[in-house]
This record gives sequence, structure tokens and C-alpha cells, in this order.
Amino acid sequence: MDIDDVVAIDVHTHAEISKNGHGSLSPALFGASEKYFKAHGHRQPSIAEMAAYYRERRMAAVVFTVDAEHATGHPRIANEEVAESCAEHGDVLIPFASVDPWKGRAGVREARRLVGEYGVRGFKFHPSIQGFAPNDPMAYPLYEVIEELGVPALFHTGQTGIGAGVPGGGGIRLKYSNPMLVDDVAVDFPELRIILAHPSFPWQDEALAVATHKPYVHIDLSGWSPKYFPPQLVRYANTLLKDKVLFGSDFPVITPDRWLADFAELEIKPEVRPKILKDNAAKLLGLVKTD
Repeated sequence: MDIDDVVAIDVHTHAEISKNGHGSLSPALFGASEKYFKAHGHRQPSIAEMAAYYRERRMAAVVFTVDAEHATGHPRIANEEVAESCAEHGDVLIPFASVDPWKGRAGVREARRLVGEYGVRGFKFHPSIQGFAPNDPMAYPLYEVIEELGVPALFHTGQTGIGAGVPGGGGIRLKYSNPMLVDDVAVDFPELRIILAHPSFPWQDEALAVATHKPYVHIDLSGWSPKYFPPQLVRYANTLLKDKVLFGSDFPVITPDRWLADFAELEIKPEVRPKILKDNAAKLLGLVKTD
């Protein structure tokens, strides 16, 4: 990847469908998410199509799926497929993996193999879908190897559109996505690079507190149009967290075109914009040398 030729890095995009047509979530959960985001009938692009989309815009993108087999019973898209497909488009795509923490030692072995053999650059967790509290010691062996490997862990935080409107929320418990639970992880794994995904409604202040207090905790801005960002998030992005806030869209349910158009109208300092859109992510993902 020629980082100098990239104008932005989208740190939050989803591989929703495999090469053989298998979806990353069940149809019921997909349908709820589409309704929540008002993205009815949105296409589920292949990773090759995602690459073409971002290449056309001179952007890079982090790509991942969600492994929640234990809680949902739905087979995941293989991390190996995501990594190999991203490698075919290494000029624009950056592979993350998702390992269900309930897999225990098998998950730990897989994480080590994915980084060593497949070039995975980080890991995605969705505590509400995966059905675990981030500070559950059950997940600690997995965090330990991720910290050792020196790659980031991205945690969904706040409410989720997945399961919204389905009776019982499709079994998804929102409490697991409180960013204060990730604060414990930041304490117990002090060198682990962490990304808190999304404006963390209804726990926005908690997310800001954790990211301000813990030096290696970042926030991505995916999943919301910037015109709906809480004012305190904009204020912190402009000041105390200007080096720790990251552009993310949540593609394909939210496109970077829509996100960037609304971000252009946001009162962000000119010197901070390039940090959010590219520079902070480039440093976190090891795409540029740091002091």
C-alpha cells in the first residue's frame, strides 16, 4: 500500500457475504440491521467489489466479519477468506479477523496463525452479538496473544442496529457493549491497542473518559452520520482526542460518500481533519513509521 497516495483510511467496514454466498449473519439479524439503518435492500458487495469501490475513491479500508458462532449458532465467514481476498487487493484493503472468544485455546491458536500466516492486522469484537462481557476473564487469553502480536483490538460499543426490532432483540444484550467494560481490558492489558467503535450511545461520556484516561484507547466514528454526533464527541475530537479519533463508515450500511459529505459540514479544525481521516489510523495500523 502506498500510504502517500491514499486520501483517507476507513477503519470500519464489513465483509457481509462470502464467495459462496454465505452471509455473516442470519437473514433475521441482517433484516433488522437494514431497517435500523434505513438501508433496505442494500447490496452485500464482495471483497473484490469493496476494493474497487475504495480504489476509485483513493481510500484504504479495514475489512472484517464477526465470528459469533457460540451465541448465534450461525457459521461465520472464514477469516482466511477475508485475509486472502484482502491480500489480493493489498493496495487498498487491510484485513482484520474476528475470533469468537468462547473458542478458548483454539481461538488463541487461530489468532496467532492468522497474524503469522495470513497477515491479519487486527481483531474485531462485537460483545453484544458474541454474548460476552469484554472484561470476562474467559476472553483474556485471546487479548494476551493480540497484545503480544502488537495488533489492535476493535470493540463494538453502544447500541447496535443488529437485532433491533426483533422480539427480544434477537437475544442480543446491549449491556455488554458499555465501553466501561473495555476500560478493565485497557487496565489489564496496558500495551494493547484498543479501538472503541462508534459514538457509544447511550455511553458517549464513558467512551470519552476511557479514551482520555488510557493512552492506547482510540475511538472510531463509524455507524453514525457525523451530523448526529453528540457535541461532546466533536469537542473532544477537536482537542484532547485529536490524535486518537479515527474515520470509519460502517460500509456497506453507511457509505463513506455519505459520511464524508456530512463530515465536511462538521466544525472540525482544519489541522485536525487529516488526523481523523488518515494520519491517526496510519500510525495505529503501522502503515507509517512513528518516533
